[in-house]
Amino acid sequence: MTNNLEIATFAGGCFWCMVKPFDQWDGIDSVISGYMGGHIENPTYEDVKAGNSGHYEVVQISYDPTLFPYEKLLEIFWQQIDPTDAGGQFHDRGDSYRAAIFFHNEEQKLEAVKSKTQLENSGKFDKPIVTEILQASTFYRAEEYHQDYYKKNRAHYIEDREKSGRDQFISEHWEKDTVR
Repeated sequence: MTNNLEIATFAGGCFWCMVKPFDQWDGIDSVISGYMGGHIENPTYEDVKAGNSGHYEVVQISYDPTLFPYEKLLEIFWQQIDPTDAGGQFHDRGDSYRAAIFFHNEEQKLEAVKSKTQLENSGKFDKPIVTEILQASTFYRAEEYHQDYYKKNRAHYIEDREKSGRDQFISEHWEKDTVR
């Protein structure tokens, strides 16, 4: 890994389900669960889940763009979410579970808009693509028990994914070899 790491931030519903798809690639330094986009400082999980803080559950990815370009991160992101759902993701409902791409610079913004436009024009979905593209703001790391949840609590993670409808949606809308 070089010292030229960049940051990408994505909201895709429950952050537990958004870590593993990014965490398994060369060029990815870290994937951290956290909160972004709200109006209170140092929110707790309870603040965010209650919907009173305005934050999204996000994953912040530190990556080497020479080994893993931002465009590839966007491709993986889109394949993890229902981009037509403005009310949350799968069985997780409410503002904190909405999907969004948080850009950290103008290049990321342009790439995000381009990828969203490509998805809109693909005809893959009958409904409008409502996933927002937003300026990144302060990132708050989630509590330690949320970090690497898929590794620490494998059985619960698998059960939660199955119950959520996420895997069924991914299977129905994306290729069978989609990253999960």
